[in-house]
Amino acid sequence: MGSRGRGSLLTREERELAQQSTRKLPWKKKGLSRVERVIRFLEFLPITKGILLGKRMKLLSDQREFVELIYGPKKHDGRRQVSLAIKSAPKGNGKTGLVAGLALCHLLGPESEIRGEVYSAAIDRQQAGIMFNEMEAIIRTVPEFASRVNLQRFNKKIEVLEGDGALSIYEALSADARRAHGLAPSLWVYDELAQAKDRTLLDNLVEGMGKRSEALGIVISTQAASDDHPLSQLIDDAETNRGNDPSTVLCLLSAPVDADAFDDDVLRSVNPAWGHYLDLDDLLRSKERARRSPAFEPSYRNLRLNQRVDSNTENRIVTQRTWKEGGAPINRASLKGRRCFAALDLSGKHDLTALVLVFPTDDEEPKYDVLPFFWAPHGRMIDRKQSERERFREWIDGKYMIEVPGPTIRFSFVARELVNLAQEFEIVVLGYDRWRIDDFKQELNDIDAGFEVPLEPFGQGYKEMGPAVERFAELALTGRLQHGGHPVLTAAVANAITTPDPAGNLKIDKEKSNNRSVVRVDGAVALAMALELSRRFTPDIKGDLGDFLKNAVTA
Repeated sequence: MGSRGRGSLLTREERELAQQSTRKLPWKKKGLSRVERVIRFLEFLPITKGILLGKRMKLLSDQREFVELIYGPKKHDGRRQVSLAIKSAPKGNGKTGLVAGLALCHLLGPESEIRGEVYSAAIDRQQAGIMFNEMEAIIRTVPEFASRVNLQRFNKKIEVLEGDGALSIYEALSADARRAHGLAPSLWVYDELAQAKDRTLLDNLVEGMGKRSEALGIVISTQAASDDHPLSQLIDDAETNRGNDPSTVLCLLSAPVDADAFDDDVLRSVNPAWGHYLDLDDLLRSKERARRSPAFEPSYRNLRLNQRVDSNTENRIVTQRTWKEGGAPINRASLKGRRCFAALDLSGKHDLTALVLVFPTDDEEPKYDVLPFFWAPHGRMIDRKQSERERFREWIDGKYMIEVPGPTIRFSFVARELVNLAQEFEIVVLGYDRWRIDDFKQELNDIDAGFEVPLEPFGQGYKEMGPAVERFAELALTGRLQHGGHPVLTAAVANAITTPDPAGNLKIDKEKSNNRSVVRVDGAVALAMALELSRRFTPDIKGDLGDFLKNAVTA
């Protein structure tokens, strides 16, 4: 047997035969459009595992549509119009084969260019290896590919030695986002972006696209749990600007939130590989497990129906769906002069401070309009993660958050705002967490010694927070909370994890919640406090406040 050529997977004889092959490669046929060449290339590739092993890839209708949307539209100068493509679908619908095929298409197929750079991004080395392994298996099966590449399995890297895409490279990038600095990708693919903890690697890949005239980024993933996640932001932005931004394509397969999660027709409607290569036994086992045990339902909805559902739903005060039902706009002017209850969570001088006002109606079962306020110190922005800085800047620019000059929260800003609010609304009582309240009271006195709103301490243990959390959940579930979709408050509520005591009372676990969220949960805590205060003292309001006013702690 002859020796192998430099970097080749074949012997010299095998390589020469491959190079002399007269086999006609279908994507090289003259007269094909760009999108036709891509589809011909993909459907030439072999399937390397599973029940269809040995057959050629056959694009499903949704996959073909995705490819046509990317490679069909052109700019006036003939270049590809699309630079970002997002495909989100339930697991098991052939995403790995599709993205591996597209990566090869840009590496050594009809979309390749000399000295191109193709990257796949993933959260860890194991995930990064999945796509590399699929590409390697395809290359080893196609002599025309194997004869002209060098595979570096340990580094998860592929080099094109000659032919189409000569001197191009493919590399799998995992958790180390710094590795993406300085790259100039012709194509990048982010596999399961929903699992990423932040958007640093994503942003670095996007930033490098400006170095190529036709750079393309592809995201293929099931949905993330939170609206704040980078994937959710990409999807929501693409949906909002659908038709206005021709550079972005979105293909989203997700069951409606009000659909029957256990109906086979619903499952079939969002799983295009049903009846082809989807493992139906595994899918149905997952469905039955979720039907029997609610603990499995969130992950089932997320992975099998591609709904934006948090796997920790059972630890939340309310579900995302319930919270969104209270998103009708709030007209602040209409609240002027109305009776309200307030709660303040200072949370130290270095982070987010939250003040929430709730305005009950006069109904027998009152509804509540919610008006939140948030302050963050400018000097702490540089210390935050990039994703946090971007989110905070978006909220500040949208006037949902107030940026306080300096490195710490200056309580004088908050105290001054509270004095102004007391003139605008009838604040019955201000509840507070005891943390640093003495400093705040001093600032309040320095600004206005005549501030007459009673201040009421509110414990953060199960005894006081238990009824508050219960009240919060009850009002949200019965449609009696209107918060206007305030994004900072929504993020706080979405990330608020509750923990029970032995008696089943719940409180918001700040440590767990703040360790995983972009924004602290102070707004959710303040809202729960304000709602409980409204119940606690509303009966007295109808009289003269009785002993409450006599015993209130004033500033």
